[in-house]
Amino acid sequence: MATREDVVHFLNEYLHSAEIPDSSHNGLQVEGRARVRKIVFGVSAGLELFKKAYAAGADMIVVHHGLLWGKEQALTGTFGRRVGFLLRHDISLLGYHLPLDKHPQIGHNALLLQALKAQNIRPFASYHGQEIGFCGEIKSTALPTVVRQLERFCSAKAMVLAFGPKQVCTVGAVSGGGWSMIPDAVALGLDLFVTGSLDEPAQELCRENKLNCIALGHYNSEKPGVLALMEVVRQRFGVQTQFIDVQNPI
Repeated sequence: MATREDVVHFLNEYLHSAEIPDSSHNGLQVEGRARVRKIVFGVSAGLELFKKAYAAGADMIVVHHGLLWGKEQALTGTFGRRVGFLLRHDISLLGYHLPLDKHPQIGHNALLLQALKAQNIRPFASYHGQEIGFCGEIKSTALPTVVRQLERFCSAKAMVLAFGPKQVCTVGAVSGGGWSMIPDAVALGLDLFVTGSLDEPAQELCRENKLNCIALGHYNSEKPGVLALMEVVRQRFGVQTQFIDVQNPI
């Protein structure tokens, strides 16, 4: 058994959350019971996840997309129902946004590169003055093979913009809604950019700059870091852990 404060302190330190500017409130967002026997991990805070976590006997929930995004909000409507459910059942909620995107060992983007056995992995793609993605080199691989590797890794069906080289040697990754980092990939002359979701301008940006792009879905591209963080916590505290996949193709 662990204490709430032990887990919060460990995760804040491990993810360097105090050092990373973010629109999300990283760390403890809703305070539940002091003793923690079981922690549920998920990608995004929502009632479906909360209900399943409660049914699974969770004392704490850790997510990538939390409830607090840098502004005061009335405890009404959807937001009020979400917070109210956690408070009624005495369940803590922790959220880690950019700290989990950019972590060099267990962050989503580092893991996407590791899944391709990339070498010379280094920070990439500036977001509000900080690099949140990673890029690197892989053994020359046909684009369809890279697509299959990432689809298996993320348990996802990818959208592919195949406008770059047929053989991929250089890759950059910014998970989630990272499509706006396409110019960063172009500036480095990468063969492939990996992200979560796309918006309308992405296609012509890739076509005009001869860049391949793989979009795995915002949600699915951000499962890897959550799963890796769960394993870190399980080993550190010896508590029960469970990932609850509220499947989302978007």
